[in-house]
Amino acid sequence: MAGPFFKVVVSDLARKPGLMGICAGFELGEWRADQLSKLLFQSLPDFCLRYSEYQSIDAENAAERLGEAARKVYQTDAYRNRGEFGELILHVALKKIFNSVPAISKIFFKDSSNHAVKGFDAVHVLPTQTGLELWLGEVKFYQDIAKAITDVCKELDAHFEREYLREEFLLIRGKIDEAWPHAGKLHKLLDESTSLDEVFDVVVVPVLLTYNSPTTALHDRSTEAYLSALTTELEKHYASFTSKNNLTHVEVRLILFPMREKKLLIDALHKRLENYRCL
Repeated sequence: MAGPFFKVVVSDLARKPGLMGICAGFELGEWRADQLSKLLFQSLPDFCLRYSEYQSIDAENAAERLGEAARKVYQTDAYRNRGEFGELILHVALKKIFNSVPAISKIFFKDSSNHAVKGFDAVHVLPTQTGLELWLGEVKFYQDIAKAITDVCKELDAHFEREYLREEFLLIRGKIDEAWPHAGKLHKLLDESTSLDEVFDVVVVPVLLTYNSPTTALHDRSTEAYLSALTTELEKHYASFTSKNNLTHVEVRLILFPMREKKLLIDALHKRLENYRCL
């Protein structure tokens, strides 16, 4: 199920909520921040561009499109405090681990350089034999896991209130690219005439929480000792999340992503993407 980059440390989606713990691993004694930034970079176009724009990429306009995608993320110099990085990690994790398909690009619909787009942090779908699963993702790109858990649980409570959902579905429908193959089905699912009971039957809520991991900081290889210690750490944070999570009427999947240090990844992304802003 997972792509070749992420190592799945824990996977138990039969739990309620489901649990998955993933890590970036190590190379030559270093946590793979730069390699992860490269992986995220490769998905920048389909994260930032509308479906029609992404489909129009060819050999002649690839560099231009990539530059456009980079500029959409870096509209200001306040990149260290913005949530776009976390949303990009969530976007890539959903594609690589669960094979979901992005439905809309939130970054495309940024209203200005100083205001982040509100709402769910990812809107993906997963086509199945019986129809579409609607994946409404939340992410906290934090250093402190305790704060990440507290904040995301409050957000989950707010985002699944009836009025909030109806407003969000209306906004999502207005952002769907009509050329996207699943446009018609998603329009129908999110229509106000469709009962939320029917929607909740096919909703999956992936919750990605990053944090600076003491265990990851103490190791430099993916040994059995590391994976065992990390599993214990992940289970502790899962228990904390479960004790605070009130969202039980839809399927929640907690994805925990321990890092050696958040700053390492931010710096690697900034260095890689800065070169493409001027394309």
